[in-house]
Amino acid sequence: MLDLAADLVPLLDAGVPVAAVTVTAVVRSAPRGVGATLAVTRDARVIGSISGGCVESDAVMLGLEALRTSSVRRARFGFADDRAVTPIAAGLACGGAVDVVAYPIDASVRPALEAARAGRAATLRLDLDGERLDLHRAAAPRLIVLGAGEHAAALCRLGAAAGFTVTVCDDWALLVTRERFPDASELVVAAPHDYLAGLDDPDDRTAVCVLTHDERLDVPALRTALRLPVGFVGAMGARATVARRATLLRAAGVTDAELSRLHSPLGLDLGATSPEETALSVIAEIVASRNAADARPLRRGTGARLHDRGPTTSVVDAFAASCAVRSA
Repeated sequence: MLDLAADLVPLLDAGVPVAAVTVTAVVRSAPRGVGATLAVTRDARVIGSISGGCVESDAVMLGLEALRTSSVRRARFGFADDRAVTPIAAGLACGGAVDVVAYPIDASVRPALEAARAGRAATLRLDLDGERLDLHRAAAPRLIVLGAGEHAAALCRLGAAAGFTVTVCDDWALLVTRERFPDASELVVAAPHDYLAGLDDPDDRTAVCVLTHDERLDVPALRTALRLPVGFVGAMGARATVARRATLLRAAGVTDAELSRLHSPLGLDLGATSPEETALSVIAEIVASRNAADARPLRRGTGARLHDRGPTTSVVDAFAASCAVRSA
């Protein structure tokens, strides 16, 4: 439920009756895991999901019943090999089953939702007819976009949609505006390297993307970023630009070990042409790097599970290795 905070807080503030349907257990396989939540209002407005669409209609009906009766309702959706009864006959395409609980929510959950909406770590403990349900959400990963051009605007939109807390920094105040970056959590007018030098608590869930397109800005910004304990540093540019930038970075004192952390040219090869497609390729590379995944199409994978991890041979190996070193 905490991942639905941006939608739920305004509803609670407006006094709209809302119920949540949360996955409490998974048998074998399911599209989403324990804690996945769908919310529904009395007029059947649906927020979120507990599956890939297989059981959403039945989950909505269960949530509406919880609202109608002001009570906690439980069900199992899907197929299982045990003797449990399936009160609502909905099937999961993956052949597994999920246990769910539906319950009305009220203003008592608002503090946790507000923390989650702000990108902070949050915990919500619910007592549902004597059974405790604990929901947790880690602080959102950070995406720092340096540069405020059109590619930055697209990256901000897609990054926010992907769950990042996005900061946009540029030294040109005319570009760093709320109108251009409505989804940013923070807008900063400053030289990018100065902003990075004063960054609070950077960690391996922080990604820095340099889109300034100006050597006078991107070289000092990259030199600073590559010396921070962040999980991802990338820079946009054509191959000729990347080669020249590498020469300038070495001249500025950046070591080969530091330079090996740089993802540049930035993004996966999706054949992107528009700013939006380019932003998608960048987010895809950041997520793949964070998960030490090789970004191959799922249809080319092997093994019983979609996300089995075999040996990787792509650029993300360097990132995974650097994370292991920092964790040692």
